[in-house]
Amino acid sequence: MLDPVLLARIQFGFTVGFHFLFPPLTFGLTLAILILETLYLRTGQTFYREASAFWIRLLGLTFVVGVASGIAMEFAFGTNWSEYSRFVGDIFGAPLAAEGIFAFFLESSFLGILLFGRERVSKKAYWLAAFLVFFASHLSGLWILIANSWQQTPAGYTLVEGRARLTDFWAAVLNPSIGPRFFHTVAAGWITGAFFIAGISAWYLRQKRHLAFARLSLGLALTIGAVTSLAQVGLGHLHSVQVALTQPAKMAAFEGLFTTQRGAPLALFGIPDVAQQTVHLYVGIPRLLSFLVHFDPSALVGMPIVIGYTAYIYWVFKGKVRAEEGY
Repeated sequence: MLDPVLLARIQFGFTVGFHFLFPPLTFGLTLAILILETLYLRTGQTFYREASAFWIRLLGLTFVVGVASGIAMEFAFGTNWSEYSRFVGDIFGAPLAAEGIFAFFLESSFLGILLFGRERVSKKAYWLAAFLVFFASHLSGLWILIANSWQQTPAGYTLVEGRARLTDFWAAVLNPSIGPRFFHTVAAGWITGAFFIAGISAWYLRQKRHLAFARLSLGLALTIGAVTSLAQVGLGHLHSVQVALTQPAKMAAFEGLFTTQRGAPLALFGIPDVAQQTVHLYVGIPRLLSFLVHFDPSALVGMPIVIGYTAYIYWVFKGKVRAEEGY
């Protein structure tokens, strides 16, 4: 008989994995649509409007499937992880409710204008609707990521009768991992949307159909993809440093580090063996993990570092916080 916890993980992983295909696409598509609508507002060239209209239709489809799969995912928190939901529900439920009230209804309302209101409102009002859909989709992502980040680096709470109770709203919202995680996720969404657009545009080019539209969309997508891919190098590094400083056990698990060590290598390949506390067929680059995390190839990696948000911000803007300094 299969372990019910394993089955719950498989089902929940499939649900979350399917759902997460759509929010990043929404980030990227709303950015491209906003750029096209801005160009149309400034130039009056109709091919910008026509390109925007095509991607708005796909955004509508993406939004609908994302909402439906997101509802199933939220129910799965209660069905698969009921005890956990009771434990964190007083805190975890607040950002999810805020996402629905402050972001979802804003996004869905103005998406309706994009889909059905082109001839019913002025060009400026339509551009404003495109901006608000872009803003609301990212605001929605922010609230969801606040909930996610609080689970990774909880703050602003206390335990009362076996349940987590909110004591400081802003401490919970501005928990140590929300900044790196939000910007990392947004950039990833822009990249995802850019290459989604590029793929469809390239297919039209191969078919020699709608060539002007395809060239315009492909050029826009490659520009967005190139810029955000370069930015993601820094944002991804910042996020990984945050994990190493605030969640050292997670970083050690990523890298198969069963013991704290100086000059930790960066794992490229290996098969972890938890029972034997080793990694079989290990291939890694010596000292690179210590260098990437602390800019010191001899730094300690894997120790139970506990770091506050203030110390983390100090590391980002003033200089590195070394593990051996006692944080």
